[in-house]
Amino acid sequence: MKYVVVTGGVMSGQGKGIVSASIGKILKSYGLKV
Repeated sequence: MKYVVVTGGVMSGQGKGIVSASIGKILKSYGLKV
C-alpha cells in the first residue's frame, strides 16, 4: 500500500483518479464492497 500512496502523491489529479479507479477494480475483484 505504501507504493500506491507514494505514486498517488507524485501523480496529478487525473493520475490519482486513475489510480483510485484501479484500486476500486482490484478491491471488487476480491469481492470487497467499495
